[in-house]
Amino acid sequence: MRRIIAYLVRFAVILIGYVVASLAASAFLNALFLGHFGYAPEPGHPTIAPALYFSVPFVALFVAYFGFMPAAVVILIAEVLGRRDWLFYALGGAVIAVVFLGFAHNVSDGDFDITGTNARLAIVGSGMVGGIFYWLSAGRWAGTWRREPLLDPES
Repeated sequence: MRRIIAYLVRFAVILIGYVVASLAASAFLNALFLGHFGYAPEPGHPTIAPALYFSVPFVALFVAYFGFMPAAVVILIAEVLGRRDWLFYALGGAVIAVVFLGFAHNVSDGDFDITGTNARLAIVGSGMVGGIFYWLSAGRWAGTWRREPLLDPES
């Protein structure tokens, strides 16, 4: 019974880590595109905070949606292999972003393709930031459910 609870707790930690990673990647994308369009407000500007309070979670929904399947594969590999280093997760986030870019290129709708080099690099960078934030929130304990013996009291 303790083993099942350990699995459920680890699954909850993975989900929380995925939410944190999606929010971090979204915040990074928002910051890059605000800077790209020349919007550099002074500290305490009254319009930037409410706009980011709405746009960061909204963009995070799309980040989480489009990155779910490749992220599930990377997370599964990390859990099975017990990878706990930040570089694995940063490169995994970059791979997830490249898979998304490949999907966007191969979809039949031509308006969905991302052709600008700066936009492609921003997406790969946001994938790396998301991977690092996943490592910070959940990846540092990857594979612990397999290494610690959890004996049931009745055994």
